[in-house]
Amino acid sequence: IKRLHLLLTVKESAMDVPTNLDARRRISFFANSLFMDMPSAPKVRHMLPFSVLTPYYKEDVLFSSQALEDQNEDGVSILFYLQKSIQKYFLFLGFLVDEWKHFLQRVDCNTEEELRETEQLEDELRLWASYRGQTLTRTVRGMMYYRQALVLQAFLDMARDEDLREGFRAADLLNDESPLLTQCKAIADMKFTYVVSCQQYGIQKRSGDHRAQDILRLMTTYPSLRVAYIDEVEEPSKDRNKKIEKVYYSALVKAAVTKPDDPGQKLDQDIYRIKLPGNAMLGEGKPENQNHAIIFTRGEGLQTIDMNQEHYMEETLKMRNLLQEFLKKHDGVRYPSILGVREHIFTGSVSSLAWFMSNQETSFVTIGQRVLANPLRVRFHYGHPDIFDRLFHLTRGGVSKASKIINLSEDIFAGFNSTLREGNVTHHEYMQVGKGRDVGLNQISLFEAKIANGNGEQTLSRDVYRLGHRFDFFRMLSCYYTTIGFYFSTMMTVWTVYVFLYGRLYLVLSGLDEALATGKRFIHNEPLQVALASQSFVQLGFLMALPMMMEIGLERGFRTALSDFVLMQLQLASVFFTFSLGTKTHYYGTTLLHGGAEYRATGRGFVVFHAKFAENYRLYSRSHFVKGIELLILLIVYEIFGQSYRGAIAYIFITFSMWFMVVTWLFAPFLFNPSGFEWQKIVDDWTDWNKWISNRGGIGVPPEKSWESWWEKEQEPIKYSGKRGIVLEIVLALRFFIYQYGLVYHLNITKHTKSVLVYCLSWVVIFVILLVMKVIPSIHIFTVSVGRRKFSADFQLVFRLIKGLIFITFISIIIILIAIPHMTVQDIFVCILAFMPTGWGLLLVAQAIKPVIVRIGLWGSIKALARGYEIIMGLLLFTPIAFLAWFPFVSEFQTRMLFNQAFSRGLQISRILGGHKKDRATRNKE
Repeated sequence: IKRLHLLLTVKESAMDVPTNLDARRRISFFANSLFMDMPSAPKVRHMLPFSVLTPYYKEDVLFSSQALEDQNEDGVSILFYLQKSIQKYFLFLGFLVDEWKHFLQRVDCNTEEELRETEQLEDELRLWASYRGQTLTRTVRGMMYYRQALVLQAFLDMARDEDLREGFRAADLLNDESPLLTQCKAIADMKFTYVVSCQQYGIQKRSGDHRAQDILRLMTTYPSLRVAYIDEVEEPSKDRNKKIEKVYYSALVKAAVTKPDDPGQKLDQDIYRIKLPGNAMLGEGKPENQNHAIIFTRGEGLQTIDMNQEHYMEETLKMRNLLQEFLKKHDGVRYPSILGVREHIFTGSVSSLAWFMSNQETSFVTIGQRVLANPLRVRFHYGHPDIFDRLFHLTRGGVSKASKIINLSEDIFAGFNSTLREGNVTHHEYMQVGKGRDVGLNQISLFEAKIANGNGEQTLSRDVYRLGHRFDFFRMLSCYYTTIGFYFSTMMTVWTVYVFLYGRLYLVLSGLDEALATGKRFIHNEPLQVALASQSFVQLGFLMALPMMMEIGLERGFRTALSDFVLMQLQLASVFFTFSLGTKTHYYGTTLLHGGAEYRATGRGFVVFHAKFAENYRLYSRSHFVKGIELLILLIVYEIFGQSYRGAIAYIFITFSMWFMVVTWLFAPFLFNPSGFEWQKIVDDWTDWNKWISNRGGIGVPPEKSWESWWEKEQEPIKYSGKRGIVLEIVLALRFFIYQYGLVYHLNITKHTKSVLVYCLSWVVIFVILLVMKVIPSIHIFTVSVGRRKFSADFQLVFRLIKGLIFITFISIIIILIAIPHMTVQDIFVCILAFMPTGWGLLLVAQAIKPVIVRIGLWGSIKALARGYEIIMGLLLFTPIAFLAWFPFVSEFQTRMLFNQAFSRGLQISRILGGHKKDRATRNKE
C-alpha cells in the first residue's frame, strides 16, 4: 500500500530522469531490488569475511595508445568506433553519442589533439576506452568497489553525529588524516580480499611485456589488490648429474611503497612464496590457475569472477545481505554451499547477432537459473559470479576440477562436486553482476563448440553417473534435461531429420511411397498435411525464443517482449538459432564418438570485421557445409523420384523446415558476415581461398596457411579414437553406398533389370573416374618436375593433349550412352547425385583406416580426392555469394539487417567508414 501510494502521489520531472539508458536500468534495478526478500545486513565488523578470485592469462589489461589507434581493414580504429557509434560492442546498451563530449568536458579539453598533448590526459583516455572493453582494468575496478562500499558502510556504522554532519567523501579515502577513515579502511581490509591470479605475470615481467607494467599499475592504483602467479626460476640442483634445475613457486605480490631517493627499488613486493613440487599447469588452464591461487584467499566466502565481468557500486552495497544467506537454512534442511546471483549481459549492441545472444544469455542467467534452483533443485555452477562457501569447498576438492579434456567445462563440475557432497546451490535475484559475451558469429560458434565439447565429456564422466544414481526420479529428469539432456535432445532432433529423409528416400525408391500416396485410404490426407505444416513452423527455432520472451515480459512488459520477438524474427533470429543447432549437434556428437574435446579461445577484442571465405570454410566445413550439402542432395532426389504422383503442396509441407535448415547451414555464415556481399571483398576472399587450398602442408605449417595442414588436423579425433569409434565411423559412412544402390536401379537404362551386376558396374565406373582423377595430377606433377629441366614446351604440349584426349573421351562416352541405351539428361544428373556422395563415403572410410591406406601407398590418392571435393564444395558455396555480390542492394540489405538497432538510433556504418576515410584524407592533405 505504501508503494502504491508513492507511485500515485510522486510526480517525476523529465529533468530528473537520466538520459543515459544504462543509468536508468541500474537505478531501476537497484530500487526494485530493495523490495525483494533479502536478509538484514549486519554491521561491517560482524559480517562474514570474503574474497574475490579472478583468473587471468594473456588478455588485454589496459588498451595502449597504439591499440586504440590501430585500424582494421575498413580503416576504423577502436577509439574512432567508441567516439562515433551510438551502439557499441563491449558497451552498455544505450550510451549516447555525446559521451565522448562529456569525457572531454571532464578533462577540460576541447579537442582530441589537445587531449593528447598531456601525458596524464593520455592515460585518462586509455582508461576511458578500457572501461568500455572487456579488459582486466574494468574487472578490477568493478571488484574494488567492494572495498569502497565496505569503507562507506563501516563509516556509517561507527560515525558520530559530528562525523555525519561533515559527511563522507570519496576523496577522503585517499588520505589518512582522519582516524575514523583509517579504522574503516582497516575493517574493510579485514573483511575483503581480492586476488587476481595472473598465471604468466612472472614471465611477462622478465620479458618486459607491457601487460606486466599495466598489472603493476593496477596494484599501485589499488593498494589492497593482490596478484598471484607461478614463478619459474632456475636454481642450483642438489642432484650431482644436474647443475641447474627449474623450480616452481606459487607467489603472491603487492605493490611496494616506492621512495623518491631509491630509484632501483623493487616495484612489487613478495608476500608469500610457496615452493611447488613441479609445474602446476598440468590440466586445463583456467582451473589450474584458480587452484594454485586459492590458498591466498581469505574469509568464509569466495566469489569467482571471470575476466569478462564487472561490478557496480550500488550492487556492492548489498554484499553484506547476500553473505547472510550462508547462515540461513534453505529448504529447511541445509545451509547453502554456493550462492548464485544473476548477471546483466552488457554486450550485444553492435549487431543483430549480439542482440540475439544477449537476450538468450539473459534468459538463461535469470529465469533459467531461478527455475533450476527452485523448484527443480538442480542448479549447479555455470561460470557465473557465484559465491562459494570457501571452507566447505576447500575441504571437498576445491572450486573447480582441472583434469585434462574431461573437465573442459570446469565450472559445472564444481556444482556437481558440491551437490554430491550434500551441498545446496541457490540463486538470488537481488544482486547482479555485469558480464560480457562473444557476439561475432565465429566467436559465438567457437563458444558453443566449447560448451558442446564440454557436455560431451560430462556425458562420459563419473560425476553425472553418480548424480543419476543418487537423485530421486524427478530431480534426475530435471538434471538430465538441464545438462547433457539438452544437447542429446538437440542431436536427436538433427538425427531425426536424417532418419526421416533416408526413410522417405527408401519409400520413394522402393515404390511404397507411391502405393501409399495413390491408395484409396490415403487420397484424402489434408489433415496430415496440416499437421506436417504446423510441425515445420515449430522446428524453425521459434520455441528457442520462448524463454527470452518470458524474461523480457517479466522484466520490461509483455508488449515490449512481443515487439522484440517480432523484430528478432525480421532480423532472422530463426536463421541464427537453426545454425546454432548444427554447431551443438556436430561438436557434441563428435566428442561422444571420438573424444578429443579442446579449449577454443574466442577472443574478446574488436570484432566488427569481415571474416574471409577461407576462414568460414575452415570453421564450418565439417559441422555445417558437408551436412547441409548431404541433406540438399537427399531433398533433390526425393523431389525427382516422387513428383509424378505427389502434389507440390504436400512436398512443401513435408520438407519446408528441412529446406530452411539446409539453406541456413550453408549460407548463414556469409549472411551474418559484415561486408559479406561487398564485391571487392569477395574478390579478395577468392584469391585468399585459392592460395589456401593450393598450399602444401608440412611440419610447422599452420592450418590457416594450408589446406593440407587443416585437413590433417581435422582427422586428429579419429586418430585417438578407439576401435568402437572407428567401427561406428565406418558404419555411418555405409549410408552413402546404400544410397547409391537405390539410385542406380532407377536410371532409365537400368529400369528393366534388377541384376546385381548393375550395382557392380556402378562401382567399376566409380573406380575408373577415381583412376582418371589420379592420373591427371600425376601427369601434371611429372610434367612440372621434369619438363622444367628439359623439353619444357614438348612436355606441356603432351600434357595438354592428354587432358584434351581425356575430355573428348568423356564426352564421347556420354554421347554413346545417350544414343545407344537411351540414357536421359536426368540419368546423367542422377548419376552425378549418386556417385558424388559415394566418393565422399570412400573418403570417410579411408580416413578411419588411415594406417592401412598409408601402408598400401594410397594415401596420396586419397589426399588428391579430398582436395577435389573441397574445391567442388567451395565452388558450390562461393558461386551464389559472388552472384549476389553483383547487386549493390544485397549488401545494403545485409548491413541493414546486421546493424538494425544501430540504424534505429541513427548509426550508419557506411557513414562512419566514409567519414573516417574523409577525415584521414583531410589530415593527410593538411
